[in-house]
Amino acid sequence: MTRHFVIKVPASSANIGPGFDVLGIGLSLFLELDVTIDPKFASETNNDPHNCVITYSEDSEGFEHVPLKADENLITRTALYVLRCNDIREFPIGTKIHIKNPIPLGRGLGSSGAAVVGGAMLGNEIGKLGFSKERILDYCLMIERHPDNITAAMMGGFVGSYLRDLSAADMERKEIPLSEVLPEPAGGHNTGLAPPIPPHDIGRHIKYDWCKQVKCVAIIPDFEVSTASSRGVLPTAYTAKDMIFNLQRLAVLTTALTRSPPDPELIYPAMQDRVHQPYRKTLIPGLTEILSSVTPKTHPGLLGICLSGAGPTILALATENFEEIANEIINRFAKEKITCRWKLLEPAYEGATVEELDN
Repeated sequence: MTRHFVIKVPASSANIGPGFDVLGIGLSLFLELDVTIDPKFASETNNDPHNCVITYSEDSEGFEHVPLKADENLITRTALYVLRCNDIREFPIGTKIHIKNPIPLGRGLGSSGAAVVGGAMLGNEIGKLGFSKERILDYCLMIERHPDNITAAMMGGFVGSYLRDLSAADMERKEIPLSEVLPEPAGGHNTGLAPPIPPHDIGRHIKYDWCKQVKCVAIIPDFEVSTASSRGVLPTAYTAKDMIFNLQRLAVLTTALTRSPPDPELIYPAMQDRVHQPYRKTLIPGLTEILSSVTPKTHPGLLGICLSGAGPTILALATENFEEIANEIINRFAKEKITCRWKLLEPAYEGATVEELDN
């Protein structure tokens, strides 16, 4: 039986303002998997132990360095994990996957989250498992334990999320099977062909409304910040004063961004943060100056500004003057001898999608 389908997964921005590890937005920049399953490709896929040929478009981000083996590529390793949890060992003979990835790698726009979501969606489609998005999300959260990016990429729009406290029994028998998607030893214990099946409802989320006038300006510096290094600079404990500061603003921001017309005098101060941005300034030259000096008063149309994820991308929320805002931030990075590009994006309201195509 032949099949042809396309999976699209949006980029995402997490840690919006005071919402560290809580708030995320799916963005209109899409990882695309063009998947064909046809026995006539058997001669091409027989050389791969997993019956799968992976190719990338030449305009994909970092395509020269992405692994093309099914057991090394993050997307297909995630798919294999989902399949093996459901007693399917490999891809069908004649599986070809062509990937187009415009999401910058290591820049705070959810490239790995999109890959995990895309892989889990791929496993669901390949295995004809019929899982809901909520169930597929459980598989994703077994791999990536920060739900803000994952949930935004899967569900789309502006979302808040958290991980449910699992029972002691679940915690004992359900490990995070990172070995399914990361090479050992980084992935820990290899669970082989029978990985642990995820518990149900690992994460909980809510999708907030979003004022359609608000656009997302992503200013993307030309260097990477790894998640490990960005987490490494964070303190192990916070003062009550700083936590209350963030909680107060979080309570205001999630409603302020739903209202029309958006109020910069409410949104800009509500996007301030004391939990992660002050500590990451050592990794991102010019960050403190950018976050403090680019304001609605200096740039009409600007509503708020923050790090996207762990950075180094800066996310500016605005209603107009997008190019002027982007160029101001680009110029400030230039003083630190850092070049940037920018993209005007909108929330991706549908999240991850699958479209069946005619062969």
